[in-house]
Amino acid sequence: MSTKRYNPNWVKNYFDDFADKEWDRLLQSPTHEVSLHVHHHYLKKYIKPGHRVLEIGPGPGRFTQLLAQIGATIVIADISPVQLKLNHENAQKLGFDSAIENQLELDMCDMNVIASESFDAVVCYGGPLSYVFEQRHQAINEIVRVTKHQSPILIGVMNLWGVVHEWLPSVLQIPPQDNWQIIESGDLCPQTYQQSNHNCHLFRTDELRQFLEQANLQVIEMSASNCLSAAWRDRINDIRSDHVKWQHLLDMEIQACQHPGCIALGDHLIAVAQKT
Repeated sequence: MSTKRYNPNWVKNYFDDFADKEWDRLLQSPTHEVSLHVHHHYLKKYIKPGHRVLEIGPGPGRFTQLLAQIGATIVIADISPVQLKLNHENAQKLGFDSAIENQLELDMCDMNVIASESFDAVVCYGGPLSYVFEQRHQAINEIVRVTKHQSPILIGVMNLWGVVHEWLPSVLQIPPQDNWQIIESGDLCPQTYQQSNHNCHLFRTDELRQFLEQANLQVIEMSASNCLSAAWRDRINDIRSDHVKWQHLLDMEIQACQHPGCIALGDHLIAVAQKT
C-alpha cells in the first residue's frame, strides 16, 4: 500500500465544502434513519450519564446531540473548522451546548493536545478511520492512548461489501479493472480509480476486527449500520409512515445487523471495543 493515500488537506476541504449537508445525511431517507437508529442503539448501551466522551469527527452534531441527551459531557474534535462551527451553531440552536466542554480542531492522527487516559469513552462514528488510510494505525493508537482503562470505544467505518450492496448500479458504472483494484485494496482513491471524488478506505469485517485487536483492544460487539433495508431508501416510505411496521423493522435491524450473514451488508460497520 502506498504511504501517500492519506491527504489531511483533502479531508478538511471535503468536509468544509460538504458543510451542513452532513447534518441532513442521516435523515434523507428511511434507510438512513435506520442507520441513525442502529448507531444510537450502541450509544445508549455503552455511554452512561456523566461519562466524559471524546467525539472524533462529530461533523455538525447529529451524534453530539444524542450524546448530550444521554447525559454525557463531550469534547468534540474535527479536522474541519466548518464542521466545528456548524456543530457549535446547532448546539446553541437546539440547546445541547451546555453538554459540550470543548471543541478542538485537529487531525486524529496527532492528538497530543489531549492528555492520556482522560476520557471515559471515545466515539468515532461516521468513518473518520476510513479517511486516514495508511495512518489508521497511528490514529487508533491515539484513540487508545486518550481512553481510560476498560473504557468503551465506539468505531464506525465504511463497509466494503455493504457499499457495493447499497450502491450496486453506481459501482457497476466503474470499469471492472478499476473495481477490482478498489475491492482488493479496500482503497477508493485516485490511485485505484482516477475519477474518484470520495477518497476512503472500505473495511472488510474481519479486517476491522483484526485491526482493533492489533491495537490491544477487546472487540465486544460488531454490527452493520443497516442490512435489511439497505438499498431500499425511499421505497419503504410507506413502512416509515406506519408506526407499528417501522418499529418492527428497527427491532429486526438491530438483531439482523449483528448476524454473521448480514454484518457485511450495511454501508458502515460499527464496532464496540474496550481498552484492556
